[in-house]
Amino acid sequence: MTEAPLASRLRPLLSAARGPGAAVAAVRGTERAVLCHGPVGEGTRFETGSLTKTFTALLLAELTARGEVRYGDRVDRYLPFRLPGPPLTLLHLATHTSGLPRLPPGLLGRAVRSGWHSNPYAGFGEDDLLGSLCRTRLRHRPGSRVLYSNFGGGLLGHVLARAAGGTGGDYPALLAERVTGPLGLADTDCDANRPQATGHWHGRPRPALLMPGLAAAGAVRSSARDLLCVLGALLDPGTAPNPALRTALAEVQRPRLSVPRTGSRLCLIWNLRPRPGGALLHHSGGTRGFTAFAGFLPGSGTGLVALTNTAPTPLAPFIQSAYGVLRELDAGPSGKVWTARV
Repeated sequence: MTEAPLASRLRPLLSAARGPGAAVAAVRGTERAVLCHGPVGEGTRFETGSLTKTFTALLLAELTARGEVRYGDRVDRYLPFRLPGPPLTLLHLATHTSGLPRLPPGLLGRAVRSGWHSNPYAGFGEDDLLGSLCRTRLRHRPGSRVLYSNFGGGLLGHVLARAAGGTGGDYPALLAERVTGPLGLADTDCDANRPQATGHWHGRPRPALLMPGLAAAGAVRSSARDLLCVLGALLDPGTAPNPALRTALAEVQRPRLSVPRTGSRLCLIWNLRPRPGGALLHHSGGTRGFTAFAGFLPGSGTGLVALTNTAPTPLAPFIQSAYGVLRELDAGPSGKVWTARV
């Protein structure tokens, strides 16, 4: 039997995966394809690492659409203490312009003492997050520079949970209530105890990632099936089940700032690369045992998910390959931009 054209375009990407297992999935107009390699299937859960932040951004946009928060709200409006210095806002956290360092002060030292080679974030909880925030000196004035920050991503989820009337630790429950539940994502959550693929680092199996204090920055697990569903919703926000989520799916794609010297733009967490045929939005993630990529082109109705259960390697060849395949999917046989028929 002849393989479907979309599936045949994805197959080389499986070869680029270095892990024991991989799952790649794509949508292009009405076409859909999911390919798996090794002991995984389309519903196998992978750690997504920083791809988690795209879910946190969607949660921010959803709460904003309901009027529960505003992008310009000060972060400390929802904290038990006031932060010194210039105002730090929710939008700063969602665009990596907060001035916060990549990791909270004290996390690395704690991890080296307790679990650097096993689970470096496991001993860093919600109280530690707030304690680190009190000790942090911003690297630059909020809004003046882009500086990627896991600290900021984790803090954003903590603050959103508080804004919705819970505690910082209620981020997983809020995400399920507002985003993953309504979208029907049965494989997607922050639960390290549910079955998932076994991650690998330098060829060795890894324990499931634990991130109690920075869940919103990297703790989400998901499957190729669920992530393809998310991309479908981003490509067609009108299919979402309620008005707030429909608004949020569109809002996370709106460019918020230009990244100097790159030609790229930042949306809410998503990176946007302008192209002649329309914007390409993408994000990736990695943990000590997994690598993940997701990207989509709204103009052509094209999206791609790539997951493997091994840690990223230098130069990230799997992610680079996924990005390249996504660009190729946006072109027809003639090399021109492929446009979905309506």
